[in-house]
Amino acid sequence: MASPSPDAPLRVLDLTDELAFQGARLLVGLGADVVRVDPDEALDPAARVHWHAGKRWARLPDDPSAAGALDSLAEAADVVLESGPQAQLRGVREDGTSRWPHAVHVVVTPFGLTGPRRDWLGDDLVLASAGGMTWLGGHASGQPKPPPREQAVQLAGAHAAIAAQLGVLARDRTGTGQLVDVSAQEAVAATLETAAIAWIHAGRYPVRNGGVYEHVAHRIFAASDGYVAGGYSGSERMWTDLLAWLAEEGEAGDLLEERWSDPVLRWEGRPHVDELVARFVAKRTAREIAEQGRARALPWAEVAPPARLADNAQLRDRRFFATVTGAGEHVENAGFPWDAPGLPRPVALGTLREVPASSAWATPGPRGRQDRPGPATSSRALDGLRVLDLTWVLAGPYATKLLAEHGAEVIKVESRHRHDPTRFSPSMRLRPGTGPDDSGYFLNFNRNKRSVALNLRTPDGQRLLRDLAARCDIVVENFSPGVLAKWGVDYDSLRRTNPGVILVSMSGVGHTGPWRHAVTFADTLAAMSGLSSETRDPGEPPQGLVFGLGDMVAANAAVVATLELLTRQQGGHIDLSQLEAMASTMGPAVVEPTLAQSPPATRTTEHPNRSPLAVPHGVYPAAGEDRWVAISVRDDAQWRALRDLAQLPGDGDLEHRRAAEDEIDAALAAWTRRRRAEELATRLQELGVPAAVVATGRDLVEADEQLRARGFYQTLEHPIAGAVRHEGIVARLSATPGALTSPAPLLGQDTAAILGELLGLGDEQLAALDAAGVTE
Repeated sequence: MASPSPDAPLRVLDLTDELAFQGARLLVGLGADVVRVDPDEALDPAARVHWHAGKRWARLPDDPSAAGALDSLAEAADVVLESGPQAQLRGVREDGTSRWPHAVHVVVTPFGLTGPRRDWLGDDLVLASAGGMTWLGGHASGQPKPPPREQAVQLAGAHAAIAAQLGVLARDRTGTGQLVDVSAQEAVAATLETAAIAWIHAGRYPVRNGGVYEHVAHRIFAASDGYVAGGYSGSERMWTDLLAWLAEEGEAGDLLEERWSDPVLRWEGRPHVDELVARFVAKRTAREIAEQGRARALPWAEVAPPARLADNAQLRDRRFFATVTGAGEHVENAGFPWDAPGLPRPVALGTLREVPASSAWATPGPRGRQDRPGPATSSRALDGLRVLDLTWVLAGPYATKLLAEHGAEVIKVESRHRHDPTRFSPSMRLRPGTGPDDSGYFLNFNRNKRSVALNLRTPDGQRLLRDLAARCDIVVENFSPGVLAKWGVDYDSLRRTNPGVILVSMSGVGHTGPWRHAVTFADTLAAMSGLSSETRDPGEPPQGLVFGLGDMVAANAAVVATLELLTRQQGGHIDLSQLEAMASTMGPAVVEPTLAQSPPATRTTEHPNRSPLAVPHGVYPAAGEDRWVAISVRDDAQWRALRDLAQLPGDGDLEHRRAAEDEIDAALAAWTRRRRAEELATRLQELGVPAAVVATGRDLVEADEQLRARGFYQTLEHPIAGAVRHEGIVARLSATPGALTSPAPLLGQDTAAILGELLGLGDEQLAALDAAGVTE
């Protein structure tokens, strides 16, 4: 029987809880036929609309035949997406194999399917803490806190969607399904920017400081009527144009002195520079700073609350929002993080509705499994693909890193004439005495790649770029809109010589719209998306984030879209807006103003981690200097176990505990501060109470027995830096596993080999290019 067309919608059986809601949602955004079997009646209306719009719900029989009905649904699915604590999984057998081996069975658990903590429990707070993200948020004098809107479990969900598509690509080649293991803790630990790799390279780790970036000169500043995010790192133009702006207004102070042109001295004198910039910003409105910043192509943005996302002119122009209708509802929700010809994001979705299990699928059949032999099982899902990487800094390199881990040959085009700050900026090398070829930041995010040095300011450099692009399956870039067209490598030009090419553009706000020329950094994207606004403690200014979460969220979204086109066997131009990627992770924020929701948590400055769903829920002091443990009690059984162990006051259900929350928190903190965080987490998990150490970079790399048992940090031998540990691979495919195969390249180390292999250039031609400065 012939297989259905590869561009037919995937059938996805959704067995997720909050750990992977985002994964199923992303697949809905790609047009998948998604069927749930759990109604999630406990979710408030806003959360239900956001997470489950576009799906159908098949009620399983409430009798012994339920298992058979579930098996029937799974048998007809391409992908089974499952998440939750290991003890509650329905599709993993006791021997660790899948109950549905024909399918791509992706399983997200708090800590992974293997290792000494495989049975541990965790919600967003516990997993953000175990993965190192909570440590980075908050003031030095108060509790650490994770980013808002459950970013930890959303990261796990995004990796689940990536894993599903990798599995489908491998299945199309081999004809067999496989089990995929995704640890939510590892999804977080791979998304910390410098938090762990600073320990690896310099024996130190960032300390929370209320929102001031450690390695780039960006932060949140108070305007006359609100707040803005911005700074002066990146290319030298970011500094010179900001200085010119200050000078025009007569507020540059001593920054016009020649000494401040030295980036090293400017970095060392950052407190003084920030003081003058803060004084300048404080005299102007947030909108004025943001508008002038965009006009001057400088990275500044207003800190906007989520309720104002619908008023964002850029999002509105690009039709980012999705209208959800049905069951008496008609609300506008956050949309999806990509748009592309042939891959349009939905602008309308129906609410979750019940359908008979016997006719749950909307599509006529699964997308199809190729009944033909493929490569050996040790091959990787993306073997045979070639990627031209024209990106720099974090978002683009993180995306191409993911592709490289799973087998793609990634050719990174770079040059001494366009300084990637992660190679050349002293603050991003992580330890003194390093140079462009052994920058710790660059090493972590550019492993598994090859480097070609091309001076794209020269006609020959641009010609060679065109020739390379014609021989690649995927081109990834994050230049400003219009740059590629000048070089003849925009999508219309590419497809004339390479009809099946996939071009992935990763600009800050997209290639269309009134803000399309805006320059963005991670902090400005977080500010525009609504996320920074929600980092404020009650009665205090917003703090922002101190790591590039938005870059890595955007990278995951870019990979999801790229893999979707690959599974459909079609080319296309993916116009990914990093702003839209970040805004899509704001959860139900857009619909909350119009739909009923859970009562707000009684958050305070002292207790910023309280939740409407759990009491107690917070980060509590442990023995030792600045040591903390995260604890989350979601049900009455967990409460009784914690209460009896710690001899806490109070009794009763969630509402009774909420009424006594101040008393409970005070007593719990008095109990935890006399005990080591590691011992607390272990003892509580033994009793079935979700808990974890609030991990620092050192904890993750040196002390976490789960990450060590699973081999998360892997060592590669670099020719200058020597043996270096790297953050590992999140999606663990059982049949076609990814791999770390080579350290990050020296600048241009593969130029001759690649130009020879792909373009047939000989030694004399290469020497002439070198002499002309084309390949330096």
